[in-house]
Amino acid sequence: MSITATEIVLPGRVEPHGLLVTQRELSAPGSGQALVQVEASGVSFAEQQMRRGKYYDQPAFPFVPGYDLVGTVTAVGADVDPTLVGRRVAALTKIGGWTSHALLDAADLVRVPASLDAAEAETFVVNGITAWQMLYRTAKVQPGQTIVVHGANGGVGSTLVQLARANGIRVIGTASARNAEAVEELGATWIDYRGDVPQQVRALAPEGVDAVFDHIGGPGINDSFELLAPHGTLVSYGTAATKNDEGNSRLPVLKLFAQLLVWNALPNKRNAHFFNLWAGKRNLTRFRNRITEDMGKVFDLAAQGALRARVAARIPLTEAARALELAESSTVVGKVVIVADARA
Repeated sequence: MSITATEIVLPGRVEPHGLLVTQRELSAPGSGQALVQVEASGVSFAEQQMRRGKYYDQPAFPFVPGYDLVGTVTAVGADVDPTLVGRRVAALTKIGGWTSHALLDAADLVRVPASLDAAEAETFVVNGITAWQMLYRTAKVQPGQTIVVHGANGGVGSTLVQLARANGIRVIGTASARNAEAVEELGATWIDYRGDVPQQVRALAPEGVDAVFDHIGGPGINDSFELLAPHGTLVSYGTAATKNDEGNSRLPVLKLFAQLLVWNALPNKRNAHFFNLWAGKRNLTRFRNRITEDMGKVFDLAAQGALRARVAARIPLTEAARALELAESSTVVGKVVIVADARA
């Protein structure tokens, strides 16, 4: 048995219109594998950086991007539970998600509640697991505490806000003025990122905040750290401020690591961490168990209605270039989702 998969290939450092639509023959699932017919895959900041050759540990060109996916299992190999066939599942892939069919290790699949639409469920895969683990495993925020979420209208940011509010955590969210209403609807107190952010935060939390979640990096990371109350935690998870800078893509990240190490070495009673979703993968069994547990909790909250999916657009796989352009335009609220072509 073999199947022809339609894939989107990133051939090099190109503009979105340089993406290639290709086809490849996939073999039958081997031992421990499952064949997934992909229904939805997201466009995240990672793919936007990968096309620039600036994502920290991306593979060599060419490759198929796609950090995560949601789809239905159509076949399984030996040593895989046969009842998985026909189930809707999600997976973190890092690359390879922009395809019509994917061969994956069955142990990496997380079951998706039947009540969740595929595109809606997709918005909670990488965004949901990132937000959950940063909030509860890294920062260990408790009900009644106060946090700052930069980019509260974005994919991870909006999920962070919703998870926090569902657990009684006060949220101050930065965003542009045009996204103020959307941020307030999520339950956060909006502040304008173009204004004096430290001044605005201190007006709302004079004693400082318990955690700051910062995907921006750059010089502003210093302000984020200074917003912390004693025993507060800064969680950095990106360097968006340098996304268009030329030169070695690792340097901004390494500089950020160094700054965080310095802060942690000082007797300032505050903590600073860089969140890496893939940390701990050397212990693969433990890593998979955590992903399954945490993603399962996020999906349960979504199925209960405690989390609201924010799908900015659903764009067919073969129009992935348009999806990437839209995601990079900064004109949408929510996540751009690539969905299966109707004819597939």
